[in-house]
Amino acid sequence: MLPRLTQARAPLTREVDVLDEHGRQQRISIPAERDLTVYVDKRELVTLMTLGAHPEWLVLGYLRNQRLVRSVEEVESVSVDWEVSSAAVKTRSGIDQIEERTSRRVVTTGCGQGSVFGALMDEVTSLRLPPAVLDQATLYAILEAIRRQESTYKSAGSVHGCALFRGAEMLLFVEDVGRHNAIDTIAGWMWMQGLAAEQAREDEPYVFYTTGRLTSEMVIKSAQMGVSIVVSRSGTTQMGQQIAQQLGLCTVGRALNRRFICYTAPERLRWQPELAAAPA
Repeated sequence: MLPRLTQARAPLTREVDVLDEHGRQQRISIPAERDLTVYVDKRELVTLMTLGAHPEWLVLGYLRNQRLVRSVEEVESVSVDWEVSSAAVKTRSGIDQIEERTSRRVVTTGCGQGSVFGALMDEVTSLRLPPAVLDQATLYAILEAIRRQESTYKSAGSVHGCALFRGAEMLLFVEDVGRHNAIDTIAGWMWMQGLAAEQAREDEPYVFYTTGRLTSEMVIKSAQMGVSIVVSRSGTTQMGQQIAQQLGLCTVGRALNRRFICYTAPERLRWQPELAAAPA
């Protein structure tokens, strides 16, 4: 049984008065940022700084990617109330050893100082990714879809965007103040939709796209979602590259227009180098 979710929405931007380089006043939009304190069975767990676009999916994905709940059916409800900036999670049977499992934190490079529970790093070696091969032509189609996507970034800047594709089909596009929030939101949405990356065809795999860096946290969370191919407009970090190599996860960075760099698992790409020289 799927959990009951509220549908709490908040304005994604607000207008402010600024001065430009000539000292002239302008009115522009900037992204909203608000705190959301998550309570699990009345126990305070974490405070997330978020844009607030899909807070219920964000909370579900956070619980999933922190490995605090193993199945969406373990959650009875997620209730978000922006008046008190809180998300109340009610589980069906509680979370076993929650005090011990949340005692050790690792501060990540996520925008707004993200953190993951230490045990997350300990589970990397147990992850197994499904077969997946991505055509270079499909990669270019993904980049074109991102270029055309309407976004808060285009109107207000200062946010990260993430998207989930199945082949060239964009299934979900999410923006937030931190890329870790955006990927958690996608993970929560996948849970609610009953999507598993293992169900995709090998030649039409799930692909995760992010505008942010491919850090160790982003690589691990992608792998936990069962996604074997990750694409970034930015680059990767040393630990992100090492973990992706260990997992056999394909990381593609500096991806813009016809240019990209494949850092790991190049065997997951069906190379078509002649397309790189073709006009976009």
